[in-house]
Amino acid sequence: MRSGTAVSVLVLFYCLPAAAQTRPAGWTLIQDAKGACQVAVPPEWTAFGEKNGAAVLQDAATAIAVVTNQPGQAFKPFSPAILKTLNVPKEKMFENSTTRIFYQDRAATNTGETSAFSSSVPYKGGTCSVHIVFVQSVPEETAKKIALSLEAAEKT
Repeated sequence: MRSGTAVSVLVLFYCLPAAAQTRPAGWTLIQDAKGACQVAVPPEWTAFGEKNGAAVLQDAATAIAVVTNQPGQAFKPFSPAILKTLNVPKEKMFENSTTRIFYQDRAATNTGETSAFSSSVPYKGGTCSVHIVFVQSVPEETAKKIALSLEAAEKT
């Protein structure tokens, strides 16, 4: 039994790096206005202006990803009280840990409505955040990949 547990733990540690997000080939980095935080977006997405931390697919009404940084805001998981206030269903809270917060804060129920994901991670001196809003024609998996690509920019 003990060796089975050890093998399970080794398998878990082996799989963890594979779960970490890396930038898919051909994706472009978009940084927030101060260059502290960044996300990767697919090649068909374009920067929305210069150095403002946003990218769109076709136009902002189709899909938009906005990356920001909050200097001085200590990163910490949401408390039960915050979770209750946000009213995010358990199945839509994908991660609430000391390294990442990731949840779906809006799900489209009708044609013409948008869905949205939010993610935050710590960076030296603050918190990085991204919010992605998209229509139903945009694959949810793409929006998730963008949210999970959030990281501190290399210079921070």
